Amino acid sequence: MNRKDSRTVLRRGEGSNLFFLFDYVNSFEEIFGESWIGTHPTSSHNQYIVLNLDFSVIHISDLVSDIEEEFEVYCNNCLKMLKIQYSVLLETLPDINPDISSSTNLALMLQYLKATGISQLYVIIDEYDNFANQCITSYQDLLYEELTAEDSFLRTFFKVLKQGRQNGAIAQIFITGVFPITIDDLSSGYNIGTFLTLDPEFEHMIGFTQKEVNNLLDCIYNDYGFNISTKPMVLDVIKSQYDGYHIVRTDGQALYNPTMVMFFLRLFCSSGNIPNQLTDLNLRTDLGWIKRITCMRSDDTEVFIRDLTLQDSISFDEEYLVTKFNMLQFFQKGYYPISFFYLGLLTRKDEFSLTIPNLNVRKIITEYLNELYHIDVSTRYEEMMRKFVSHPDLPKLFADYWELYVSQLPEVLFMQVGENFYRATFYELCSWYLSKWFTWNIERSYPKGRSDLEFVGKYNEKFAHIRIIIEFKYLSNAEFRKHYDKLENFSLQEEDKNQLARYVEGLIKENPELQIEQYVIYCFGVTIQPVSAPLSRPSENLLKY
Repeated sequence: MNRKDSRTVLRRGEGSNLFFLFDYVNSFEEIFGESWIGTHPTSSHNQYIVLNLDFSVIHISDLVSDIEEEFEVYCNNCLKMLKIQYSVLLETLPDINPDISSSTNLALMLQYLKATGISQLYVIIDEYDNFANQCITSYQDLLYEELTAEDSFLRTFFKVLKQGRQNGAIAQIFITGVFPITIDDLSSGYNIGTFLTLDPEFEHMIGFTQKEVNNLLDCIYNDYGFNISTKPMVLDVIKSQYDGYHIVRTDGQALYNPTMVMFFLRLFCSSGNIPNQLTDLNLRTDLGWIKRITCMRSDDTEVFIRDLTLQDSISFDEEYLVTKFNMLQFFQKGYYPISFFYLGLLTRKDEFSLTIPNLNVRKIITEYLNELYHIDVSTRYEEMMRKFVSHPDLPKLFADYWELYVSQLPEVLFMQVGENFYRATFYELCSWYLSKWFTWNIERSYPKGRSDLEFVGKYNEKFAHIRIIIEFKYLSNAEFRKHYDKLENFSLQEEDKNQLARYVEGLIKENPELQIEQYVIYCFGVTIQPVSAPLSRPSENLLKY
């Protein structure tokens, strides 16, 4: 594979379709080659007429009649193009009539295929839940009820698909979307579907495995001629930012978010350097959408986002996750975690709780918290960040964070925070301003434990050989008073020092040339003074050795 071919592979979104297309029967080896599909061919590959439908192009308006008109025009055009594309096979098929419904035209095409036996149709529908999603975000619940009513054009269309599948005119129907909502509401018209998302056999299809990511990077480094010594850091960044998904079970291999990985790789291929922007903003669900999920109940929204930020996880009902749900259930409190699961913002932690999968999502969740509590993260930090870039001084950076960021916390939030909160918000704030020079690790694994937070200097910037390892410790006021009467008498704890030393030992073995700085940050819930506020001298909570 040469460099040009590599670019093509990275951008090819239609690869799975080519596997089915009848007119690519003679190109199978060329397209799939040594891939898994190429080395495990089935007898039915390249045997079908493939109908691709993307419902995301259909916009929701106030009137069902307008939506129906756009739906009919789009689907009829797709059927018309199908007849042109497969003119040899469909030569005697009557022309698609734009003046009748797409359901009728589809039914006529299926009758033709069944009668002639020339081929079967393979139907691929993307964004099938587009109607549900748009109605949710635009608060048009009544409109959604009309769209999924017994006699609606949408149900009629799925009834035709069902009939074609049952009589053999359609070989298979593959439907993708975000939420398992619409199909449930259409079940009287289309009740033959099998929900594959949570089937253990298909879990690997949802994300990239570690082996697949390794292979992708191998190809890129080979094709683009990048310096191979940078590969471990690039792989570390991809892993910390996009790995961590357990869709079906928690004891298996974690998966990478493929959309996020490909976003990163496209930027990486253009320069050979780690991008400054690691979050695809197209994937960040608007906070308004989150509020809609919680039915605009501000208390529910705040508690849900706050608990995620403070605890990293939230309990869920397994029964809700493994069953399809309808529009009414979607807004019930027990389904909030389920919605976040299907949005890719949560993943399985164990049998009872869901958790934040990686740094990328952690940053997004923290951004939600900042928006909810109107915490400024954009107008008051330039000077402190500029000073850190000129002269890296982590104690001063954290002291400024405490003074400028933590001081904005409402009392209801501050009284519940712990070390996870400080770690998450400190990382999120620094990532806003310092991502040109640094990447970060949270809970990076070492032979003798996991570090809390690490600043990792990028290999192409001036802090290339710097690694700052931080351990966060939180003591409540009650815990502090058990052993100390004054803040001045508090000192670095020996067990904390030893804990950091174990991480550093592992890191030095990996890279003996690194300049490693080590810190323990002690955060106290309430100041020793009789005031419910952050400590007035946060630098005293920071101990370096």
